[in-house]
Amino acid sequence: MGCCYSRIEREEIVSRCKARKRYMKHLVKARQALSASHAMYLRSLRSTGAALLQFSTNETSLHHHHHLKPPQQQILPPPPPPPLSPSTDTTWTSSSITASPALPPPPPPPPSSTWDFWDPFVPSSSRSVTEEEWEEEAAATRTTESLPPPPSSSFSNKETNTSSQELAMVVSRNSKDLDEIVKEVDEYFLRTADAAAELSRILEVPTPGFSRQIKGGKVYNYGCNLTPITSWTWGSSPKSNGFEKIGLKNGDMSGGSVSHCSTVERLYAWEKKLFQEVKEGESIKIEHEKSLEQLRKMEVRRADYIKTEKCKKEVEKLESQMMVASQAIETTSSEIIKVRETELYPQLLDLVKGMMCMWRSMYESHQVQTHIVQQLKYLNTIPSTEPTSEIHRQSTLQLELQVQQWHQSFCNLAKAQQDYIQSLTGWLRLSLFQFSKNPLSRTGQESGIYSLCEEWHQAVDRIPDKVASEGIKSFLTVIHAIVVQQTEENKQKKKKEAAFKEFEKKTSQLRSLESKYGPFSVPESSGKDPVADKRAKVEILRAKAEEEKSKHEKSVSMTRAMTMNNLQMGFPHVFQAMVGFSSVCMQAYESVFNKAKNIDQEHDVKRLLP
Repeated sequence: MGCCYSRIEREEIVSRCKARKRYMKHLVKARQALSASHAMYLRSLRSTGAALLQFSTNETSLHHHHHLKPPQQQILPPPPPPPLSPSTDTTWTSSSITASPALPPPPPPPPSSTWDFWDPFVPSSSRSVTEEEWEEEAAATRTTESLPPPPSSSFSNKETNTSSQELAMVVSRNSKDLDEIVKEVDEYFLRTADAAAELSRILEVPTPGFSRQIKGGKVYNYGCNLTPITSWTWGSSPKSNGFEKIGLKNGDMSGGSVSHCSTVERLYAWEKKLFQEVKEGESIKIEHEKSLEQLRKMEVRRADYIKTEKCKKEVEKLESQMMVASQAIETTSSEIIKVRETELYPQLLDLVKGMMCMWRSMYESHQVQTHIVQQLKYLNTIPSTEPTSEIHRQSTLQLELQVQQWHQSFCNLAKAQQDYIQSLTGWLRLSLFQFSKNPLSRTGQESGIYSLCEEWHQAVDRIPDKVASEGIKSFLTVIHAIVVQQTEENKQKKKKEAAFKEFEKKTSQLRSLESKYGPFSVPESSGKDPVADKRAKVEILRAKAEEEKSKHEKSVSMTRAMTMNNLQMGFPHVFQAMVGFSSVCMQAYESVFNKAKNIDQEHDVKRLLP
């Protein structure tokens, strides 16, 4: 049995089906991971904006601001050209993106003189607050001041001048302080997250309170909001399909539109059934070959008639079972093709279109954010002597945590997207080959989904996510440097307080001695003057306390100066990185979607031709 099973597993058709099943299993998990990572990324954008707002509110309260009016020619910089329309048929390559005047190139790495003085990133060990708690606290400080309308998040293929109009309105406002600037940045973080609403629907992003399971530090959504997960059962007999869908009859799609989650999971169920049927079919085939060989030998040596007839009947029975098994395989294969072409392909087109629209909206929002934070260089502050409060320290630690989560969720999203398309393309490459007649044939109607996924896979491989990842990480380093300086300031504050506490203690003792001996005591027989000695010690402690106070004041000034300097240099860099990344993603998905549309139009024309 073991040898026979091993031989079956080695058969090409069986190993192909096993690989198909494995890819589809990976696709089910990859879809879950993509949905969860998409949700967490949008949440991290909102949380980062909220944390920035809390931080800037506390920082602004420590400063008195005045502004240096920029030169007239710099008040209204020329608006950037709008993103390329999705109707434009462009071939997406790395070289074409770099040369395109409509897209800003990925930001260059910062000069070493700018970044060298920051400490390397060290994860904060402070107590963390849940995202939910932080957003509730931040909600009170968020305002609903009138801002330009957000970039469109609909699936319209028209490109608008929204971004240019917003840039003109945002940059033309003068006399803003840090808090006002960050409020606008926060507003566009919210708009950026809201721009992905349609894609969230397609990915069936869970609502708050969704059931989730954590594996290896990743959160996967195992539920579907739009369509519940259905259960499947099948029998092992090759004489019948033995395949039933609980709740719906086989092939009955009358329940309305089918979710992507449901489609992928049903394809996985069909693939498991197909693998079982193919394996059983190959087992019957091997058994038939053995019986047929045995019958030939019996006929050659003219064996006993009854035994020969019995062997003939066994051969006929196996041939009948082979026909049934073949029919079952054909039926299952047809169902897979049907689901793939009528459900999966349209869903993938919607998914690509959703990605295209989301990254276009993010490109526009990040571009506006870039111009907003550039106003920080016109912001000048009167040096403040106000120390960093405990609330401000906590808000800075929270900001560091949220930027860290932004970085992590971005990396997770990029990886989830790669895993999804790799699993999908791997399954598709194997599933496009037929099982009957010519196993290497491919029908013309299947080239649409194949071309879409191949283009998608190549595009994702070329997207430079490392640049954006490093951009967010550099901003995290900026925030961490502020955390370190605030910690040093707090340590110096405690040294100052300890020095003054010791000084006050010794001063009190001096007063007690003076009340006992008077201000000028008579030296004792030993020659010591207790009052003079105590007074000398008090003077030393006074000098030490004043020194520690001076160090604390310098530390406070350094914290205030470093905070503003780091924000002025770090803010533009991170948003420039995100503008470059989102513009590349936008063009990549535009190219994939446009090519898919062209292929579909060519197929429509061919079907109309005689």
